[in-house]
Amino acid sequence: MIKKLLLFIAFLSTLVVNAQYTTVINSNRPGFSESPYSVGSGVYQFETNLFFRKINATPTFSNPEAFGLNLLFRTSFFSEKLEFNLNTSIQRDKIAFKNLFESSYNKVGLGNLTLGAKYLIYAPKYNDKKKEIRSWRARHSFDYKRWIPHIGIYAGLNFGSLLNEPHKEGGISPKVGLLLQNEFSSKLNVVTNIYYDNIGTDFSELSYIVTGTYNFNDYWSGFAEWQDIFETYERKNNIGVGAAYLFSENMQFNAAVRSNFNQDEIGITTSIGVSYRLNRHKDKFLEVDEFGNKIEAQKTTKYTQNKGFFGRLFDNIKGLFKKKDKQTITIKEGEKEEEITIDKPRRERSKSLVDVIVKEDIKQKKKTTKAEKKAAKKAKKDAEKAVKNKEKERLKLEKEIKKLEEKEAKNKEKERLKLEKEAIKEAKRKEEERLKLEKEIKKLEEDIKKEEEKEQNKDN
Repeated sequence: MIKKLLLFIAFLSTLVVNAQYTTVINSNRPGFSESPYSVGSGVYQFETNLFFRKINATPTFSNPEAFGLNLLFRTSFFSEKLEFNLNTSIQRDKIAFKNLFESSYNKVGLGNLTLGAKYLIYAPKYNDKKKEIRSWRARHSFDYKRWIPHIGIYAGLNFGSLLNEPHKEGGISPKVGLLLQNEFSSKLNVVTNIYYDNIGTDFSELSYIVTGTYNFNDYWSGFAEWQDIFETYERKNNIGVGAAYLFSENMQFNAAVRSNFNQDEIGITTSIGVSYRLNRHKDKFLEVDEFGNKIEAQKTTKYTQNKGFFGRLFDNIKGLFKKKDKQTITIKEGEKEEEITIDKPRRERSKSLVDVIVKEDIKQKKKTTKAEKKAAKKAKKDAEKAVKNKEKERLKLEKEIKKLEEKEAKNKEKERLKLEKEAIKEAKRKEEERLKLEKEIKKLEEDIKKEEEKEQNKDN
């Protein structure tokens, strides 16, 4: 629950606390709008987007295609509420002229270069509904103070003379803006920006951006955005949708798609990007005593300041070989002086509660991951063991089946030999009876022949 509360700090343009620094990266991408909050002191943040824009060519000179890399660098110092940023893009533009035939050529260079700063001038405080325990309705009702926006101001300089040919807008021109943010809930917020750009040039423009961001969970966020630009001779607008994924505390990936409406032409812009920050932020702290009073650093007294040149030199040389964590002080009681060596007092900053919670979460996550790996390894081992046991049972069953088949085959062979033996014996017996019968028939024929011969002899 604590981890979810920490990670619920919105990435993109979402902030749910009044502090400037957040434990997870706070990126403006993939939208064009800017939150009134800064990244916090000691943070160096890079927000990049690889984009491709395509729109139909007009009958005059136009820029129907662009492909490039946008880079926004953000940092903060001097004050937590103040942020400095540099916005530029390196891109290849297709310049086309369309009449009877269409001709085109490519230009590579900077598409924009703006150095700016923003400052948070007002951050409203909302009621803590968790403390409302008497009424469920009051606890879950909407806080109408959330219609009061966070307010920031922006000021910057455009370096138009350094841009490539399609985007040149004269020399240096100022840009000012009003940054508003409404946090309607812990998941939904709306950022509104109003800008007056290229002031004092022939290319001055007034624009506004409205971005709605919704956090689906601790890692995924989606947005929808509308931008309207009013120039001297034309009006441009675009509508976009996209999503962002919080990869780690210091890295975010994002993607977006937009439809561009330029006069009567409709185009499309796609982009993918990554935001990364180098986090060197250190919380400021104030040491107080048990009564809440500020602890002032004591000025060290140099006991060698009244010594001569060689005395001070000798003390300095001797001090090179002393341990740095020890110091010698002189205790004076009346006329008696005594030197003692003590450890130098050290002041250590108490650890941040957020850092402790994050470390505990990481530690718990490592334990959980280790337990899951151990369980997975055990489950794999058990599965392999079960497979081996099944294989043994299968081989044993096959062996028994084979043994039974061999035994059955032997019995059948034995029966066959027995039947064959009986058949041979029966055949012999029949053969003997046949021979005996033939012998008797032959003897009978001989007797009949003898009787005939006797009868014949009698007749004669």
